[in-house]
Amino acid sequence: MAEYEIHDTNHHHHHHGGIPKETAFQALNTIIQLHFEKTLEKKRAIDLQKKELHKSFLLFFIFLSLVFFSFSSSGRLQCRHCWAPITLLSLAHLIFYVAVAQTLRCINGFKYQRRCHKLTLALATEKLRELKIRSGGGGGGGGGGDYGGGEMLVGDEAELEIHYQEPPESYFGKFKRNWALHFGFLIFIFGFMISSAVVILCF
Repeated sequence: MAEYEIHDTNHHHHHHGGIPKETAFQALNTIIQLHFEKTLEKKRAIDLQKKELHKSFLLFFIFLSLVFFSFSSSGRLQCRHCWAPITLLSLAHLIFYVAVAQTLRCINGFKYQRRCHKLTLALATEKLRELKIRSGGGGGGGGGGDYGGGEMLVGDEAELEIHYQEPPESYFGKFKRNWALHFGFLIFIFGFMISSAVVILCF
């Protein structure tokens, strides 16, 4: 997984075992800014995919309405012809399901990435808060600072590493519920349209 380290460009400080405070602050702020921008970027991508999904549903329902109106107003279609609208509706639902599945896969992927960036952002923010508290407490005690070189040193590289965070396995449950909801809705619409076609043509 991706990993972020705060590197000290002033090599003459390495023998103190710490990183200059301003360097640590700048590096953490850079990480925070990066993940904040990534979070907003994924949010925009999710919104765009949701708009595409809503547009797909709208076009699909318009298509179903036209099909339903055509075979309900046609006097030439009889019960023995019901296989034609059923086949048409089956193909339409299959094509639409593939399109919805692809869009949902993109949405879920962006949501997962957004969650990872939010978790990493929260970790970096917490590290920065702790660093400010420690550096504000002075150089004595806890290894929080070192004024011997004329510049305050805080922590070390290993302590200030920011690892890319991932949500727990339970987080994927919401994706499964989302898939089940959309699939169940499509099955309901499919059953309703087939039943309507049979009723109109055969009764």
